[in-house]
Amino acid sequence: MMARDVVVTGIGLVSCAGEGIAAHLAAFASAETPRTDATTFAPYPVHPVAPLALDTQIPKKSDQRQMEPWQRLGVYAAGLALDSAGVKDDAGFKAALQLIVAAGGGERDYAVDGAILSGLRGAAEPGAFLNERLLNDLRPTLFLAQLSNLLAGNISIVHGVTGASRTFMGEESSGVDALRIGHARITSGQIDTILVGSSYNAERPDVMVVHEMGGFLLKPAYRPVFERGQDEHHADPQGGPPGSLGGFVLGSAAAFLVLEAAEHARARGARAFARLMPVANDRVARAPGSVAASLTRLIGEVGLERPDLVLSGATGLADLAAEERAGIQAALPGADIRATGDLVGHPMETAAPFGTALAAALCAAGTAREVAITSVGHRRGEGVIRVGAA
Repeated sequence: MMARDVVVTGIGLVSCAGEGIAAHLAAFASAETPRTDATTFAPYPVHPVAPLALDTQIPKKSDQRQMEPWQRLGVYAAGLALDSAGVKDDAGFKAALQLIVAAGGGERDYAVDGAILSGLRGAAEPGAFLNERLLNDLRPTLFLAQLSNLLAGNISIVHGVTGASRTFMGEESSGVDALRIGHARITSGQIDTILVGSSYNAERPDVMVVHEMGGFLLKPAYRPVFERGQDEHHADPQGGPPGSLGGFVLGSAAAFLVLEAAEHARARGARAFARLMPVANDRVARAPGSVAASLTRLIGEVGLERPDLVLSGATGLADLAAEERAGIQAALPGADIRATGDLVGHPMETAAPFGTALAAALCAAGTAREVAITSVGHRRGEGVIRVGAA
């Protein structure tokens, strides 16, 4: 069976830290608190994306208008990755470039939702009222903008990436799986190149409602990920979800990587930022100790022994964070663990692609020779990704 090396030749990053590789390396090296908005969605802090000059990656205003914010972030970051790989104007390369996107469920039209919910209260026949409003108030274009696979579609339209595409859903786990499948397809010889990534818009009242209902959000102020949960409890006092102490601060972010077979990259004279090595995932039934055991097993599965750094995608839920650290420390004693949530917040599906892109940048900069990226979903899913110097 063919087993080829996979290298990262393009990196596109967007978050509250700014855009591009240099901005994120600077933020990683800084001890400053990440840019935080504590007022717009008070009492819930959020890490808003830095201002972007959208025209530089999405030239047509018409394209910008028909996308929702999460799609604009993703298309922008994908453009940065293509620029980084030196293939933005290479039509032949992009025609063969496949695409995997990890995505959520799109965004809502809050005005329509609010009007329907308000009207339901006084409707004589709620069912008939709801059907009528859904038929008359939801525009077809709005519905299409909410489809998860529209990010891949817009990347194809704007950037001319016309290879086969896949869209994975499943919160944090989908980001791990996007990388795992992309790596597997190249290393097995099925394809030579693929663009993998995700984007997330945290600046939305609907996601605040959804996650607060589950007791998952930190409030009222930002605290470092591994310091959360010491004196606050935001879940239902009658009994919140496992790991409900502490909470996460959502962050708007996007991360895309161009992955290539090493020989393909060499043949076109491309710079390799880093090697993407094995990616492993799990989906254990959550019980005390299960996350730590899962991570210990996954770390062994990808062959990690002494990474210079562990980039943890810990959400900030205290019980899960403690288990994650225990699993890492059991398998990698003395490991230097840094939470990406302290850099950009928690961007859900984008957490694993972001950590992987940052790890590749750190390897390229000479900051590390090998980096482990961990992901523990706030409800389910565990993953470990191994990145090394090229």
